[in-house]
Amino acid sequence: MPDRVVETRSRKLRILQAELEDKLGQGIDGAAPAAPERLPPKPDWIRMKMPAGEKFFDLKKRVAELGLHTVCESASCPNIGECWNRQSLTIMILGGICTRSCQFCDVPTGRPLPPDPAEPEHVAMMLGELGLRHTVVTCVDRDDLPDGGAAHWAATIRAIKRRSPELVLEVLTGDFKGDTGAVDTVLAAGPDVFAHNLETVPRLSKQVRVQASYARSYAVLHHAKTRGAITKTGLMLGLGETPDEIRQVMRELREIGVDILTLGQYLRPSPRHLAVARFAPPEEFAALKADALAMGFPHVESGPMVRSSYHADGQRDIVLALRNR
Repeated sequence: MPDRVVETRSRKLRILQAELEDKLGQGIDGAAPAAPERLPPKPDWIRMKMPAGEKFFDLKKRVAELGLHTVCESASCPNIGECWNRQSLTIMILGGICTRSCQFCDVPTGRPLPPDPAEPEHVAMMLGELGLRHTVVTCVDRDDLPDGGAAHWAATIRAIKRRSPELVLEVLTGDFKGDTGAVDTVLAAGPDVFAHNLETVPRLSKQVRVQASYARSYAVLHHAKTRGAITKTGLMLGLGETPDEIRQVMRELREIGVDILTLGQYLRPSPRHLAVARFAPPEEFAALKADALAMGFPHVESGPMVRSSYHADGQRDIVLALRNR
């Protein structure tokens, strides 16, 4: 056999071996593969129900038919079965691809498509058909847009209000890179609640939210409050913070008048995300809730399975009371 043919076949074998090693994590000689990283076991108080039920699957089908995105699906929310069976869902606008790469979040990161001009009416139609009394709309971060998506936000809010004037609408926005003009564009459209999540304490903010900052998020909430908005934010436990750090953040939030606070356990979506530093027990969540109420928060949702939109549909009367106040 010619030397050139032998050399070509040898090279192909080396390439094939390298590909197999990449896929299997072992050599052709039979070396043991590297063990995949396992997520730590969850404590007894972390319980997630498998999605089931006619209402759940009907809602899932309708969301797909309209081409809508929900944070419930995109962020792998553990409460999706419970919430969707109550017809409580969080629509995610501005597409399903985020321009940021927060280390706790399961929403895909990449280069998104331009905003869909039909999306505001699609969202309004969907929510109108459901006949909801309270709902939450959120978004991916769109740092690729000059206004961060504020104009699209305003169009969506106005479309929802036209079709469902009695609906109490909570918007959970990004930080718009600190652009208070963009915040004003959203507020001018008339949402009932303006929410923006701090997610964690100042010491861990850069690690958890790579392209964001605690100070900027705090300033966005402060600005919204000075404009008379009902404001809401959420924090995760289990990222390495201390209870005292959480309490300090709560005090700072009350100083600027934030109205609604959510506290929940961080759950690692995959081995690619930040590890869980600890699982805070239910008693700790109860103690933090008591402290927050004592500080003057009008409403607090606190528990291991709480997410920023968890049981938001049950907050309608609270929001109306705050608005009337």
